[in-house]
Formats: sequence, C-alpha cells, structure tokens
Amino acid sequence: MSPDLELRERLAGVDAAIAEAAREAGRDGSQLTRIVVTKFHSAGFVRQLAELGVRDVGENRHQEASVKAAELTGLGLNWHFVGQLQSNKAKAVRRYARAVHSVDRDSVAAALAAFPGAEEPLDVFLELNLTGDPGRGGIDPDALEPLAERVLSTPGLVLRGVMAVAPLGEEPRRAFARVRAASDSLRLLAPDAVAISAGMSGDFREAILEGATHLRIGTAITGKRPVAG
Repeated sequence: MSPDLELRERLAGVDAAIAEAAREAGRDGSQLTRIVVTKFHSAGFVRQLAELGVRDVGENRHQEASVKAAELTGLGLNWHFVGQLQSNKAKAVRRYARAVHSVDRDSVAAALAAFPGAEEPLDVFLELNLTGDPGRGGIDPDALEPLAERVLSTPGLVLRGVMAVAPLGEEPRRAFARVRAASDSLRLLAPDAVAISAGMSGDFREAILEGATHLRIGTAITGKRPVAG
C-alpha cells in the first residue's frame, strides 16, 4: 500500500514547522529527532511511514508495539517506547526497543539491564513529573540525581537525558523551561546526557525553543487515531 497524499502532506507540514521552530531558536533542525507516535495504528500504516522516510517510531503499549516490531523487521526502524513501563514488561520491551523514554523507578532501570542476547545498549530517558501529582508517572525533578546514578551504574543502559509531558493548564513553554533546568542539573552528573524528549503535536514548537532534541509527535502526522482494539 502506497502512502496516501494526506499522510504525505501532514508529515511534510510537521517537518516544515519543526525546521521553522529550529531556525527561530537558532538551532540546527537536522539535529532534532522526530519520533512518529503510532498508537492504535496498524503495522501497515507504519510501513507507509517507512516508505516516506520515517525511521523513528514511538509506541506506548508493549502488547501493540511488540506485534508491530515483529511484523516490520527489516525496515530499519528505531522503536522508541514512550509509555509507562512496568518492571515485569521491561525485558520484553528491551528486545525490540532502541530507546525507552519513561524510566521513573529503580526497579524499571534494573529490569532493563543487559541480559544474554541483548546485543546493543539501550538508550534511556528519565521521565519527569511536572504536575506534582504522585499518581502520575515520572519523578519529581528533585529526585533526578539518585535515579540517574542508578541508570549510570546499570550494565547495558546509556543515559541519554530527560523526558516530560507539559501539564494541561500550564503554558507549555514555561513547563519546558523547567525541563531544561532539570536537564542542566543532570548534565552536572552525566555530561553526555544532553537529550531532552519533549514536545508533542500541540506544543513541539515551544519544546524546541526550550531545547528539546527528541519530539514525540502523533496525530499532527498520523491524523485521527483509530478506535482502540
């Protein structure tokens, strides 16, 4: 199935907007990683994206992601796990994911450790909770250092940086400024952990202006999501 025109146009439009925001920020847009989040979309849909040059794909449900990754082996896709991750699913996620953006507990970091047959290191982002609600995923920025130390000491993990979602009701750029501050603090401990995973369909411009390096964009590219099965 060839990519449809609307999908092609949405992808081109988002890429143009990313490039424009990067110019506004005085940054090189080619250094940004655009991750297309394909939640609820079929493996065939992801194949269309691959035909349009997409290589970084995001998923937030292990059961769905594992099936797609298995079906699309050989396309050269980088699978990014961006949803909440339970420790008992971590090893299975590691078998197909190139990066996990949602590490927020020591137990998850430990479960993601290298194991026999894990051929490549796994990129890891520490998820920040910007809401103050302990019921949501992520850690308080003040708790970043201990978790970072755990990841740094865990075999097979590469600490890339931080991840966050801008809270509803808060101006996105203000939220992302807090993420940038947390990233600055993290780099005092881990100088190579320079990445910031932030920005989605409605706020990726603001995220770029505050230093985001990895953008998790869904519906602005994919269009309306199918109903969950």
